[in-house]
Amino acid sequence: TSVPWSVRASTIFKKAAASSSSPSSSSPDQQQNQQNNNVVISSSNRMPTNLEATSQASGLSTSRVTSHIPVSPATQDNLPKHQDTNTRFWQYPSESMFFAAMRRKGWDPDSEDMKSVVAIHNAVNERCWHEVSWWEARHESTCPSGATLRRFQGRPKDYSPKARLLNLLGYKLPFDRHDWYVDRCGREVRYVIDFYNAAVPPGSPAPAAVYLDVRPALDSVEALVDRVSVQLGWMTSMRWMAGKE
Repeated sequence: TSVPWSVRASTIFKKAAASSSSPSSSSPDQQQNQQNNNVVISSSNRMPTNLEATSQASGLSTSRVTSHIPVSPATQDNLPKHQDTNTRFWQYPSESMFFAAMRRKGWDPDSEDMKSVVAIHNAVNERCWHEVSWWEARHESTCPSGATLRRFQGRPKDYSPKARLLNLLGYKLPFDRHDWYVDRCGREVRYVIDFYNAAVPPGSPAPAAVYLDVRPALDSVEALVDRVSVQLGWMTSMRWMAGKE
């Protein structure tokens, strides 16, 4: 019996999200060679840099999409080798890079799924930045030029305190977590992003749905004030009563 595409897309996206995560302990200019079809792996985000090798191995596209996520000036001169230094915005992995990353993790991806998986990945990351920008708009007076992204770190099994608390209350754990390090006009601010499965709205053509919980990490009093202020605003607006009789 074939697995429905909606289920396959959700499952593969979870794996793809983990495959594209980057460890924080490495520097962008470090490279690690691995004996995996002669693919060169960037230690900054664990993605292949040798596009020719990966495309020959998978037969997938090596073309990449430029995101709307601006690169931090602090990172611009020290970008991973797979990033275009001539653009001010981060580039998303190609189908070939995703496929190679999943193979390297020991999974058995279907090359026919990669186009949809990459599209879902890119759309979700755009939404992540939209949410981060919403929070950052609160600091427009001190950072009028707007925030940029320095780096990100994948932590799929390192559940946040909020995720653990919600799990104790009966909610499912997120299938992935990212920490995004934002440059707020010279000051580094960390954001925690939890990824949850969500129900696809009736009639929607989307194969899968993802709920994002994006908020500033509680690394400072300022972040605490932001989160408490937003939570109080949500409660006093009575939006939490929407849909209730």
